[in-house]
Amino acid sequence: MKHIVKRKGHSEVYDVRKLYASVYSMCLATQATDEEAEHTADKIVDYVNMWLKKKHEVTAHDIQLVTSRYLTNLNADAGYLYSKHRGMHQ
Repeated sequence: MKHIVKRKGHSEVYDVRKLYASVYSMCLATQATDEEAEHTADKIVDYVNMWLKKKHEVTAHDIQLVTSRYLTNLNADAGYLYSKHRGMHQ
């Protein structure tokens, strides 16, 4: 069970459902079909979960950066929206 360090310094258990939902909604916002959004969200979750296995401690911001970069490779518009929605600077 991974814990994520949040912006305000507290930690929280990593919830894959939150990641899936945020990616899925960004894909739908770019006019992706439900099937495309599900496929993309599944790929992102798999990628981030593999990335997390190699990490001892991560921040929410780390996860957002990794997600944004990989999402941009799969759906450039969704990646752009994700980075802007989360207030990140790439």
